[in-house]
Amino acid sequence: MTKILPLKSIPLSLAAILLAACGGGSGGSDPVVATPPTSPPNTGGISRNGIAIGPISNFGSIVVNGVRYETDAQTAFDIDEDPNSRESDLDVGDTVIVVAELDTDTGISTALQVIYDDAVTGPISSIDATADTFVVLGQTVQVVADTSFDDGFTNPQFEGLSVGQIVEVSGLPSSTGVILATRLEPESPGTTLEVRGVVESLDTVSQTLSINALTVDFSTAVLEGFPGTGIENGDLVEVEGASLNGNGELVATEVELEDELPGLSDDDFVEVEGLVTRFADAADFDVAGFTVITNSTTEFSDGTAADLGLDVRVEIEGSIGAKGALIAEEVQFRPENDIVIAAALDSVDVTASNVVVLGITVSVGDVTKIEDNSDIEMDPLGLGDLAAGDFVEISASINPDNAGQVRAASLERENADDTFLEGPIDAFMQPTITVLGVTSLNGEKTC
Repeated sequence: MTKILPLKSIPLSLAAILLAACGGGSGGSDPVVATPPTSPPNTGGISRNGIAIGPISNFGSIVVNGVRYETDAQTAFDIDEDPNSRESDLDVGDTVIVVAELDTDTGISTALQVIYDDAVTGPISSIDATADTFVVLGQTVQVVADTSFDDGFTNPQFEGLSVGQIVEVSGLPSSTGVILATRLEPESPGTTLEVRGVVESLDTVSQTLSINALTVDFSTAVLEGFPGTGIENGDLVEVEGASLNGNGELVATEVELEDELPGLSDDDFVEVEGLVTRFADAADFDVAGFTVITNSTTEFSDGTAADLGLDVRVEIEGSIGAKGALIAEEVQFRPENDIVIAAALDSVDVTASNVVVLGITVSVGDVTKIEDNSDIEMDPLGLGDLAAGDFVEISASINPDNAGQVRAASLERENADDTFLEGPIDAFMQPTITVLGVTSLNGEKTC
């Protein structure tokens, strides 16, 4: 019998069961990924071009939005504008743009170019532990259950963040400018400060501009990519600097005009994950810089058109229409991951694509982020590399189309630690509480 640590104050819809750890282990195979998109080819061709935007869920080659994009010596990597970038410079959770080619005969997608830019890099100025947010260079960053923490953190979780710590944030922008973090990495003192966003409150006299709550002094900065008219409100820019002045303004050394998206042609395929940043109605909204159009043939997964709205997290699959809009063939909702499990695995079933932990069967799908934060550091880590006894941390949700199915958004192998379960309450009657079929009794639980 092992003692359950005290529960925090919680609403009856959510509970956390804390148990002592029960073990660890190891395992061997390829990551589980989905079949590439099967949209019809262009007339008279055997290949189709397009892009994918979203966080990396695995490697071997590179997996984004559940699709494996093959990489080879011809794939160009543009990581923070470094011409010497390599695939090994990327990590699970990094939000990237993949410019790709789909061979419609073989169904194989090949990455021609992979582009990565952080959303913001700088010191944390404040932390809101209640909202799970922090502020870097005037940008509010939201941490969610499936945010990946680099193992370079001493304590790789929200509680391990501290004011003054320098972090690099990769993520998805919301309609209000809040960044939903997909990955966080610690950086060392002296790291170049960077922020990417839309210009507001431009003052050409004082030569300042704002990006959300940050004021940028660009009076001595090098300007790159701008037309003769210079910077304008509404421009998407990347700003670099080395320091903040006495007024808390970022003193820019460089301001670069950013292209919103790589060039696309009619009928190019697009697969993007992001938050709805503009919403006119369910047939006209924006995601990841695209105007998305739905119609009577659009399929909806894990939700309906009525569930669309500002800042809803979705994945859109479709093609570019005649006016440059993204015509959605499928809209898949990304539900909130309100289940967190940290425990030793009971079993692994590669064929069924699931694991069992604390007696709970968890589906590991094509968009599940899988990474190894244990001392083994296997990269890439596939489902077949896991074995009973491995200690994992899983963020998950209940399948809205199947209330009995728990689906993993992320799965991380960790060194053995305290066992933890958080999720919707099945039953609550003092002194017992049951979450996903796991029951505590008098503060104790048998492993």
